[in-house]
Amino acid sequence: MTDKAILTCALTGVLTDPTQHNVPVTPEQMAAEAKGAYDQGATIMHCHYRQQEPGKGHLPSWDGVLALEINDAIRAACPGVVINMTTGVVGRDQTEVLDYLAHCKPEMAAMNAGTLNYLKTRRDGSWAWPPMTFQNPVDKVAEMLDCMREHNIVPEFECFDIGILRSVSLYIQNGMVDHADVNFVMGVASGMPCDADLLPLLVKYRPEGSPWQATLIGRADVWPVHQRVAELGGNLRTGLEDCFYLPSGEKARSNGEMIEALAACARNAGREVTTPEETRAHLATQGWRQA
Repeated sequence: MTDKAILTCALTGVLTDPTQHNVPVTPEQMAAEAKGAYDQGATIMHCHYRQQEPGKGHLPSWDGVLALEINDAIRAACPGVVINMTTGVVGRDQTEVLDYLAHCKPEMAAMNAGTLNYLKTRRDGSWAWPPMTFQNPVDKVAEMLDCMREHNIVPEFECFDIGILRSVSLYIQNGMVDHADVNFVMGVASGMPCDADLLPLLVKYRPEGSPWQATLIGRADVWPVHQRVAELGGNLRTGLEDCFYLPSGEKARSNGEMIEALAACARNAGREVTTPEETRAHLATQGWRQA
């Protein structure tokens, strides 16, 4: 689909401290932020979930009951919206994630497509955090895909470098999945840079015919890359998980402001954004094919 752009809002992210940044945590906050984004054209909400106890809102939660409560609150506020749940854990054990997906059965979920050393340095060269490896060996990927197949959840393959992107074609060739919706994650210090010049190559090396979008991590400098994504026919994603800054350089006050700017990128490229019904019709073509 290139004539219209699907807009995804990444509402809150994994660790951003709500005492320092205006990210939503509670079901009520998540629903209100989703509604602001939905009103500006976002039809997919990418959701992370946080612990609800006082002082723990910066910590992730894999509680399926909580996740479903938040999903239902978002759906009530945003008729027809698509829920895309996070799945990424650092280690090999993903039992909690599989359980919470099975409990919630969202329309879509992120699918980390390969292993990445997750690194960042400070200005003095010291590590910003202890070096860690996001482990996504093939057996872990297969286990997640089996869960998604069982519950008819569309996988969105998150690709942090071009080797991971090319691996998705191998998963298809191997029969692990029929086809793929791919997400180019750009801007992680040890992954692909947020660089518009890379986009044509990434589009070239994605699985043939696969729909795609780009997650752009950074400050106001991500917006020219969003514009290039729109011009090349990709779907678009932003939100307070990925960026806190508007194209003007001002700090965003809400996810709605971010999605308003994203919709402008689509329209600047001569494209409109999909309705919830159109987004769901697209996802139906990406669903699991039954034998």
